[in-house]
Amino acid sequence: MTRYLALDAFRGITIALMILVNTPGNWSQVYAPLLHADWNGATPTDLIFPFFLFIIGSAMFFSFKKSNFTASPEQFRKIIKRGFIMFFIGFMLNVIPFTTNMDDWRIMGVLQRIGIAYVIAACLVLLLNRTGVIIVSAVILLVYWGILLSVGDGALTLEGNVIRQLDLTVLGANHMYNMRGIAFEPEGLLSTIPAVVNMLLGFELTRYLTSIEDKRTSAIRLIIIGGLAIGFGLLWGLVLPINKSLWTPSYVIYTTGYACLLLAAFIWLIDIKKQMKLAEPLLVYGTNPLFVYVLSFLVVTLYLNIHIGDSSMYGWLYAQFCIIFPLKLASFLFALSHVIFFWYVSLKLYQRKIFIKI
Repeated sequence: MTRYLALDAFRGITIALMILVNTPGNWSQVYAPLLHADWNGATPTDLIFPFFLFIIGSAMFFSFKKSNFTASPEQFRKIIKRGFIMFFIGFMLNVIPFTTNMDDWRIMGVLQRIGIAYVIAACLVLLLNRTGVIIVSAVILLVYWGILLSVGDGALTLEGNVIRQLDLTVLGANHMYNMRGIAFEPEGLLSTIPAVVNMLLGFELTRYLTSIEDKRTSAIRLIIIGGLAIGFGLLWGLVLPINKSLWTPSYVIYTTGYACLLLAAFIWLIDIKKQMKLAEPLLVYGTNPLFVYVLSFLVVTLYLNIHIGDSSMYGWLYAQFCIIFPLKLASFLFALSHVIFFWYVSLKLYQRKIFIKI
């Protein structure tokens, strides 16, 4: 089995980008590529979450390979336990520091979606062969497409989509995210199902890559697959818009295409050209991804709840950047400083061989 450092670097850059886009100094002063698309379409920021799902699928391959993909009751218990822990951590991040009324606690979120998708995807890859995984992935996307359009007029609007209707019924408006004054959950229950496919495709593409001995060949094939996926996603987007909030099937294919291209670039630079100076910082960042993500969230929460004068610590720190730099650049550098800080935390853990897993 061929091992790729590029996969580890891919995980590292994904974590770094998640922190970069989640920690601007001021949300009203952000460069356009670092913001999500308003509704339809996709910016570079809209690629990050699918990349993370893709790389979790990739990690699943190596994890289950150790046990020869054994579908045992014990394995399923571990999968469910890990998924529950991720969901619970994500939920706790929503409610800490417990200053919000319990009736208004948001239930879903990024880690919650990852936890649910992980349980479903992990069970599928243990129960099905490669052909079965591909067939199930296609069925999920086609059925979800039909469900999206099942509500008639307004099916793809913020107010009228079926994802929102289901979440309103199951979760309740007070337990959902507020998007432009409307209760809508971007990590909704129903829209988590197609996100499973991002994970499954990450798993299967990793299985395919590791079966190819020549890394140059694998990079070329990834470029071809990625280009075709992006093209197909764009074509599908003509009838079903690329939309992160609805996690449309066209969005799944489109973002997977970009994941293939980025991975191919890393294979070329790191595994073929041996540019290890590029790889090392990213490898460090990818060693404790869940811990670093949670820590970054908790640090921001701490900032917001410590006050310096009339401002939160978060606002005060951003103001210090604004003394020197223009507002948008200050906001970007504020985020970048946190990327560097959490990389340093990752480095210290890496040097001490501390790897925090669930």
